[in-house]
Amino acid sequence: MGRFDGLIEPLRAKLEAVAPYLDERQRRLLYAAEARQLGYGGIAAVAEDAGVSKGCVSRGLAELEEGAEPDDRVRRAGGGRPALTEKDPGLRPALLSLVEDSTQGDPIGPLTWTTKSLRHLARELAAQGRVVGRDTIAALLKEAGFSLRGNAKVLAGSGHPDRDAQFRHLNDKVREFLDAGEPVISVDTKKKEQIGLFAQAGREWAPPGAPMKVLDHDFPTQAVGTAIPYGIYDVGRNTGYVVVGTDHDTAAFAVAALRRWWKEEGSAAYPHARRLLITADGGGSNSSRAKAWKANLAVLATETGLQISVCHLPPGTSKWNKVEHRLFSFISMNWRARPLTSFEVALNLIASTTTATGLHVTARLDENSYPTGIEIDAQHAAALKINPDDFHGEWNYTIPPQPGVPAVPLQPPGRRSHPRTAHTFDAALATHPVLTGLTRQALDHLVAEIREVADTLPPEQRPRHRKLAVENIIWATLLDQRGLPASLIAHLFHIGENQMRALIQQTRPLLQRHGHHSEPLPVHLIDPCELARYVMSATSTTS
Repeated sequence: MGRFDGLIEPLRAKLEAVAPYLDERQRRLLYAAEARQLGYGGIAAVAEDAGVSKGCVSRGLAELEEGAEPDDRVRRAGGGRPALTEKDPGLRPALLSLVEDSTQGDPIGPLTWTTKSLRHLARELAAQGRVVGRDTIAALLKEAGFSLRGNAKVLAGSGHPDRDAQFRHLNDKVREFLDAGEPVISVDTKKKEQIGLFAQAGREWAPPGAPMKVLDHDFPTQAVGTAIPYGIYDVGRNTGYVVVGTDHDTAAFAVAALRRWWKEEGSAAYPHARRLLITADGGGSNSSRAKAWKANLAVLATETGLQISVCHLPPGTSKWNKVEHRLFSFISMNWRARPLTSFEVALNLIASTTTATGLHVTARLDENSYPTGIEIDAQHAAALKINPDDFHGEWNYTIPPQPGVPAVPLQPPGRRSHPRTAHTFDAALATHPVLTGLTRQALDHLVAEIREVADTLPPEQRPRHRKLAVENIIWATLLDQRGLPASLIAHLFHIGENQMRALIQQTRPLLQRHGHHSEPLPVHLIDPCELARYVMSATSTTS
């Protein structure tokens, strides 16, 4: 190629300057035009300067000689692999039959009870002799109008015939109170949250390589305590007030939160108020059927001098309560992806919740005891003055101040209930050597051996619980051997007493097969406080 020595550098400069602005076909024709101008040996020279194969330049020359009309195509029509739907016309109908079986009511469709993932669809098509990749399946589904969707929680759980009429009645009441300058609040209990290094739903921006590390399981025995947020949303002022309890979600706790809100905020915001309207759902601690709720409200009405009116939402519509979407939803967004490692963290995250419309929230901690099982007898209920509305008096009623209103019992009749002081009683207490009779090393060794025995059993015979790990159940059974009552053990592990009895009965044979036997404790303990004092006393004596 010596005869092209004087043309090589200018040609290379031209191609480098122009080629980046051309598509594949245009570059090929440019190379061909330059090679034809150079004549014999031009194909090799241009290919070397452009850094392409000689075949590329040759194809360009053939296209120039054919004299094809210019068009928008880069490559010739008809190139590429034929579509699978062309090779197999039955592919698209077969795929649609799989994803539509549930919507068409087919009870025996192959994937009716299987997740309609791309992987499962590809597997089912392969079983029919149609080997299709997941990307192709996704493209075919999009062409057919399918898309990834979740569930829409919009259907009420039950349809009461007077549901709409109750909402109209409730709205009329709210409008009446707001027009008169009287307070209107929406109340409910938010989902209980375990306090500890547990995962929280959601995501938030964080530096790269620094994920928040949390426990891989949400075992209650590893929790510092349980937060019970009771929310009060002031409809007229767009403010929130949340009392975080640590014991039980009872009617006494709910009314105590209302009392605290009125003393700290309500009385100052509505100094001339004579009435208070509460909108609430029909269940939980503020249930429309709970006599304890109404008895505690009667005490509050007498203390404050307020005439308290209550409107309950119809059955199955609790999510429509304003406190849910005006307060609780924003709290959940504010603490997403943030572990509630302490009650202080939970309170700070609640109190820092704001919105663009001006919402601000006050948060308070309530560590008082609210035992369950409080009963309002017939005589007490008859002494209460409750004025039902003409329309569904079981949902709409007014409780006026009434001097001499009977006090609500503070403890249930009969056996005393255990307070939920989970931040005091944890796994460290349940596995204390004073209670188990074993050192921690010996306890871990015993648990490992019994787990091996449990693993040899059929899955349906192995002790298991949705909140407890196997080692927790073994600890509980050891405490049963030591003579602790099932009610106290259930309290330590935060499950029901009947559930604990069933787990202990299922696990006792494993300890017997292993041959382990523990001597009973020298004392009879029935109360968590007595248990804690006994452990502390025994520990100090030993040291």
